[in-house]
Amino acid sequence: MLSYLLFTLTIGGIYAMLALSLNLIWGGVGMVNLGLAGFFAVGAYATAIVTGAGAPVIVGLGSALLAGVIVGLLVTYGTLRLRGDYLAIVTLGLAEVIRLIALNERWLTHGADGMSGIVAPLRSMVGSQAFNLGYLVFVSTVVILLWLLLRRLDHSPFGRAIKAVREDQELAAFAGKPVLRLKLQTFAVSAAVASLAGALYSHFQSYISPDHFQPLITIYIFLAVSAGGVGRPAGAVIGAYAVVAFLEGTRFVAELLPGVDPLQAAALREMLVGAALLLVLHLRPQGLLPERIQPARKT
Repeated sequence: MLSYLLFTLTIGGIYAMLALSLNLIWGGVGMVNLGLAGFFAVGAYATAIVTGAGAPVIVGLGSALLAGVIVGLLVTYGTLRLRGDYLAIVTLGLAEVIRLIALNERWLTHGADGMSGIVAPLRSMVGSQAFNLGYLVFVSTVVILLWLLLRRLDHSPFGRAIKAVREDQELAAFAGKPVLRLKLQTFAVSAAVASLAGALYSHFQSYISPDHFQPLITIYIFLAVSAGGVGRPAGAVIGAYAVVAFLEGTRFVAELLPGVDPLQAAALREMLVGAALLLVLHLRPQGLLPERIQPARKT
């Protein structure tokens, strides 16, 4: 039971990082990124490949951050003229392209067989239970640091500038804001955070495959940010842990129903997730922690 609890809380922390990533790009600059699972995969495979070649884990984490930034910049440059639904469709397609590359380029990613034996720091020395506890503490520390950083960013002149772009891009440009640069910087930081989450997931699981990066992950994170409150880093974190708790709770509910086989139970869980999203949007369209708009300073 303890191992299951540690596992659930660790996955909750990784989902919280993904939610912070989405909240920055969606709640900050207003760009709808449905390719979150793709950046998650980029980070996971980047660190798996680098550490598999013999590099230290810290180098693998750094390579995941760098890979996320590079892919994020490329995506931003390729979608400069797109907004709203068009941007969402393109980023969703990008995530699927990344997954298909991981599936077919066996020389690099081992294809559908996945990559196993990914370095799990100190697991062989301290044992699985101590490793899980230590990794939970590490992931939770990273989540807290990211939350503090993004909260500080949210209240900085940069944060106010990107929200001006979110509200009215043309007006922000007319006011002298460097819209293109703000978009590039925000997307790069968001992609780096998502890639870091993928890298931490990779080292925690010690095994990854293309099936781990289905688009459904993005739906879960959108549910987390919507439930927590778009534009609030704290809301993103709370929403992520709430979604993980909900997903695990529905697992037990589905298994308790009589006459339901495992396949039907899995389908029922996805139905419950969709129903939960509709319920949240209906009852709390602004989320549990609605965004607080700072009043303008009097001059």
